[in-house]
Amino acid sequence: MTLAATGTAGGRGRRRGAPTLAGALAAVLTAGLTTACGDPPRLDACAWMKQTADTPGRTVVLVDVSASVRGTAAGRDYAHGVGRLLEAAVERKDTVSVGSFSGDSAQITWAAKDRSADWIKDNKNSINQKKRKQQAIGCLTGFVGKAESAVPKSSGSNVLAALTAGVSSLDGASGRRSLVVLTDGLSTTGCADLRSAAFRDKSEINAIARVCAARDERPALSGVHLTLAGLGQPAADQPAPTPSQRTWLSRLWRKLCDAGKAAASDTSCSIAPTAIGTTRHGAPRHKPPQDPVVHYANDRPETYELPGAALFDTNSSTVRATALPLLNDVAVNARTTPGSRVSVFGYVDPRGRSDNNQQLSQARADAVKKVLIGLGVTRVNAYGRGLPEGCSTKPSHTAKGRMSAEDRLQCDRRVDIEIVRK
Repeated sequence: MTLAATGTAGGRGRRRGAPTLAGALAAVLTAGLTTACGDPPRLDACAWMKQTADTPGRTVVLVDVSASVRGTAAGRDYAHGVGRLLEAAVERKDTVSVGSFSGDSAQITWAAKDRSADWIKDNKNSINQKKRKQQAIGCLTGFVGKAESAVPKSSGSNVLAALTAGVSSLDGASGRRSLVVLTDGLSTTGCADLRSAAFRDKSEINAIARVCAARDERPALSGVHLTLAGLGQPAADQPAPTPSQRTWLSRLWRKLCDAGKAAASDTSCSIAPTAIGTTRHGAPRHKPPQDPVVHYANDRPETYELPGAALFDTNSSTVRATALPLLNDVAVNARTTPGSRVSVFGYVDPRGRSDNNQQLSQARADAVKKVLIGLGVTRVNAYGRGLPEGCSTKPSHTAKGRMSAEDRLQCDRRVDIEIVRK
C-alpha cells in the first residue's frame, strides 16, 4: 500500500510536471525568436542586392538636397517621380549607387553603395525573376527616398561639382556608365552661380559656358550617359520660374552638358521631361544650413530698346505701320509673362527744340502705350524722359557691333519698353 501509494503519488507528480516543462521550453523558444527577429519579425527584401552582379553596367543616382529642393516643409519627391529612370537601370541589371549632395564641395552622402540589380543571377525561375525585378525597383525607390530626406551638410549647391563627383564614382566600370542627377538646376556657387542670372537670352548662357570652360569646372562626360531630371522645379515654397525661365534653364544645362562631352559614341546627355511631385519631410534633428535664394530675376525688367527711326518719322509721334510687327512681338512677351507690368520710356535726340523735348518724348511714349494696349497688354505706364543721359553701348535687342554717329543718334531718340515680372 505504501509502495502503491508512493508510486501513484510519483506518477501524479510526473503528470503535473510534464506540461510545466513544455511550457518552459515554449517560452524559451518564443523568447529566442522574438529576440532574433524583432517584434514584429522583419525580412530585408533588398538583402540580395548586396551580391556582386554578373553584368558590367553601373548607374549612379545623385539627389540634390539643397534648400531650394527641400523647401521648409515639403520638398520634391524624386523617389516616386523618376520611376522610369530606375526601371531602366534595373532592366539593364546594373550595379547601382544612390547618394545625396549639397554645398560647394559636392561631397556625396551615400544612401546605398554598389547594390546589384541583377535579378537573373542565381535565379532561374521566371516567376521569381519577375518578383525580384519588382523588388529591385522598390528597393531603389526606397534608396532615393532615403537620399532625398538627408539633411544638407553645407549651404548652397554646385551642380557641376556634383556631376564631376558622380563621374568619378563611375570609374572602373567596364560596361555602360550611367549618371542620373535629380536637381532643380539652381547652382548658387561655382562658375554656374545663378543668383544674379537674368534667365533671359542665349548670350547669357554662352557667357556662363565660357566662364566654366576658362575655370576648367566642366565635368569630363566622355563615355557617360547623363540624365538630368527636375530642372526648374524647386520646392513649392521657393521662388518659382516662369515657363520661359524654365526653358532657359534647360538650355543652359544642355549647353554645359554638351560642352563637357567628347566626340564619343558611348556618350549622351538628356534632360528628362519629368514632372516631380512633392513630399513632406520629417523635422530634421539638426537645423539645416541657410541657403542663398535664386529669385529668377523677377525684380529685374526685360528691356527692349527700340530706335526711334523704326517707330516714328522725324518730329512725329505717330507710330509707323511698319513698326507694328515689332511691337506685336513685345506685346506677346508681355502678355505671356504672368503678373507682368510694362513701362514705356520715350526719348528724343538733341536736334529738336529744347522747349519741345519733354512734350514730344511723352507723346511718343503715349503712342506706343496705346498700341500695346490695343495688342492686349494691360498694366502699361508711359513716361516722357526728354533727352537721354546716354545711349547704351550694349542694347539687348538691337544690332551688335560698333555704333556709328547715325546709329547713336537714332538710339538717343529711342523708346525703351520694360517688362517687369511680378
